[in-house]
Amino acid sequence: MATGFGSGLVPFAPGTAGTLLGVLVYLALSRMSWTLYCVFLVVLTLLACYVSHEAERMFGEKDPPRVVIDEVVGFQWTMFLVGPTFFHVFAGFVLFRFLDILKVFPAGYFQRRLSGGIGIVMDDVVAGMYGNIALLIMIRFWGI
Repeated sequence: MATGFGSGLVPFAPGTAGTLLGVLVYLALSRMSWTLYCVFLVVLTLLACYVSHEAERMFGEKDPPRVVIDEVVGFQWTMFLVGPTFFHVFAGFVLFRFLDILKVFPAGYFQRRLSGGIGIVMDDVVAGMYGNIALLIMIRFWGI
Protein backbone atom coordinates (compact mmCIF):
# COMPACT_ATOMS: atom_id res chain seq x y z
CA MET A 1 0.00 0.00 0.00
CA ALA A 2 2.83 2.42 0.85
CA THR A 3 4.39 1.94 -2.58
CA GLY A 4 1.11 2.75 -4.32
CA PHE A 5 0.59 -0.92 -5.17
CA GLY A 6 3.98 -0.91 -6.92
CA SER A 7 3.81 2.45 -8.67
CA GLY A 8 6.54 3.75 -6.36
CA LEU A 9 8.90 1.01 -7.55
CA VAL A 10 9.41 2.54 -11.00
CA PRO A 11 13.10 3.41 -11.47
CA PHE A 12 12.51 7.01 -12.61
CA ALA A 13 10.28 9.62 -10.91
CA PRO A 14 8.40 7.40 -8.43
CA GLY A 15 6.63 10.46 -6.99
CA THR A 16 5.18 11.25 -10.39
CA ALA A 17 4.07 7.63 -10.78
CA GLY A 18 2.41 7.83 -7.36
CA THR A 19 0.64 11.02 -8.38
CA LEU A 20 -0.65 9.29 -11.53
CA LEU A 21 -2.14 6.64 -9.24
CA GLY A 22 -3.63 9.55 -7.28
CA VAL A 23 -5.32 10.73 -10.49
CA LEU A 24 -6.99 7.32 -10.87
CA VAL A 25 -8.10 7.37 -7.23
CA TYR A 26 -9.50 10.88 -7.69
CA LEU A 27 -11.41 9.91 -10.84
CA ALA A 28 -12.92 6.93 -9.02
CA LEU A 29 -14.05 9.14 -6.12
CA SER A 30 -14.88 12.39 -7.90
CA ARG A 31 -18.62 11.74 -7.94
CA MET A 32 -18.81 11.72 -4.13
CA SER A 33 -20.51 14.59 -2.34
CA TRP A 34 -18.00 17.10 -1.00
CA THR A 35 -18.75 16.06 2.60
CA LEU A 36 -18.18 12.37 1.91
CA TYR A 37 -15.03 13.19 -0.09
CA CYS A 38 -13.76 15.26 2.85
CA VAL A 39 -14.36 12.41 5.31
CA PHE A 40 -12.63 10.00 2.92
CA LEU A 41 -9.73 12.43 2.57
CA VAL A 42 -9.17 12.71 6.32
CA VAL A 43 -9.34 8.92 6.75
CA LEU A 44 -6.97 8.38 3.79
CA THR A 45 -4.53 10.93 5.22
CA LEU A 46 -4.49 9.19 8.62
CA LEU A 47 -4.09 5.78 6.95
CA ALA A 48 -1.22 7.14 4.84
CA CYS A 49 0.55 8.43 7.96
CA TYR A 50 0.33 4.99 9.57
CA VAL A 51 1.30 3.06 6.44
CA SER A 52 4.20 5.43 5.68
CA HIS A 53 5.48 5.13 9.24
CA GLU A 54 5.46 1.33 9.03
CA ALA A 55 7.08 1.36 5.58
CA GLU A 56 9.84 3.68 6.78
CA ARG A 57 10.53 1.25 9.61
CA MET A 58 10.43 -1.77 7.28
CA PHE A 59 12.70 -0.21 4.64
CA GLY A 60 15.06 1.13 7.30
CA GLU A 61 15.41 4.61 5.80
CA LYS A 62 13.86 8.03 6.32
CA ASP A 63 11.21 8.97 3.71
CA PRO A 64 12.05 6.24 1.18
CA PRO A 65 11.39 7.39 -2.40
CA ARG A 66 9.40 4.22 -3.15
CA VAL A 67 6.79 5.25 -0.56
CA VAL A 68 4.28 7.18 -2.69
CA ILE A 69 1.02 6.93 -0.76
CA ASP A 70 1.80 10.49 0.32
CA GLU A 71 1.61 11.65 -3.31
CA VAL A 72 -1.71 9.84 -3.71
CA VAL A 73 -3.05 11.71 -0.66
CA GLY A 74 -1.53 15.04 -1.64
CA PHE A 75 -3.19 14.93 -5.05
CA GLN A 76 -6.55 14.24 -3.40
CA TRP A 77 -6.09 17.44 -1.37
CA THR A 78 -5.31 19.36 -4.58
CA MET A 79 -8.54 18.18 -6.17
CA PHE A 80 -10.88 18.87 -3.23
CA LEU A 81 -14.01 20.73 -4.50
CA VAL A 82 -12.73 20.56 -8.10
CA GLY A 83 -14.71 18.97 -10.92
CA PRO A 84 -13.21 16.08 -12.88
CA THR A 85 -12.61 17.74 -16.25
CA PHE A 86 -9.52 16.92 -18.29
CA PHE A 87 -8.07 20.39 -17.80
CA HIS A 88 -8.76 20.46 -14.04
CA VAL A 89 -7.04 17.10 -13.56
CA PHE A 90 -4.11 18.09 -15.77
CA ALA A 91 -3.68 21.48 -14.06
CA GLY A 92 -4.04 19.86 -10.62
CA PHE A 93 -1.39 17.27 -11.52
CA VAL A 94 1.08 19.92 -12.70
CA LEU A 95 0.41 22.22 -9.74
CA PHE A 96 0.73 19.43 -7.19
CA ARG A 97 3.98 18.03 -8.64
CA PHE A 98 5.49 21.53 -8.86
CA LEU A 99 4.51 22.45 -5.30
CA ASP A 100 5.54 19.05 -3.92
CA ILE A 101 9.02 19.48 -5.41
CA LEU A 102 9.26 23.16 -4.41
CA LYS A 103 8.30 22.50 -0.74
CA VAL A 104 6.80 25.94 -0.02
CA PHE A 105 6.74 26.75 3.71
CA PRO A 106 5.67 25.01 5.86
CA ALA A 107 5.93 21.87 3.66
CA GLY A 108 9.73 21.60 3.80
CA TYR A 109 9.69 22.40 7.50
CA PHE A 110 7.21 19.59 8.16
CA GLN A 111 9.25 17.15 6.10
CA ARG A 112 12.43 17.97 8.03
CA ARG A 113 10.97 18.36 11.53
CA LEU A 114 8.19 15.79 11.79
CA SER A 115 9.22 12.21 12.17
CA GLY A 116 7.86 8.99 10.74
CA GLY A 117 4.75 8.80 8.64
CA ILE A 118 3.49 12.22 9.71
CA GLY A 119 6.63 13.84 8.28
CA ILE A 120 6.34 11.84 5.08
CA VAL A 121 2.69 12.75 4.49
CA MET A 122 2.28 16.29 5.83
CA ASP A 123 4.55 18.01 3.30
CA ASP A 124 2.38 16.51 0.55
CA VAL A 125 -0.80 17.58 2.32
CA VAL A 126 0.53 21.15 2.44
CA ALA A 127 1.52 21.00 -1.24
CA GLY A 128 -1.94 19.62 -2.01
CA MET A 129 -3.66 22.42 -0.09
CA TYR A 130 -1.60 25.07 -1.89
CA GLY A 131 -2.38 23.36 -5.19
CA ASN A 132 -6.08 23.34 -4.32
CA ILE A 133 -6.11 27.05 -3.53
CA ALA A 134 -4.26 27.86 -6.77
CA LEU A 135 -6.53 25.61 -8.82
CA LEU A 136 -9.73 27.03 -7.32
CA ILE A 137 -8.48 30.57 -8.02
CA MET A 138 -7.70 29.61 -11.63
CA ILE A 139 -11.16 28.11 -12.04
CA ARG A 140 -12.94 31.07 -10.44
CA PHE A 141 -11.11 33.93 -12.08
CA TRP A 142 -9.92 32.46 -15.39
CA GLY A 143 -12.89 30.21 -15.99
CA ILE A 144 -10.87 27.12 -16.73
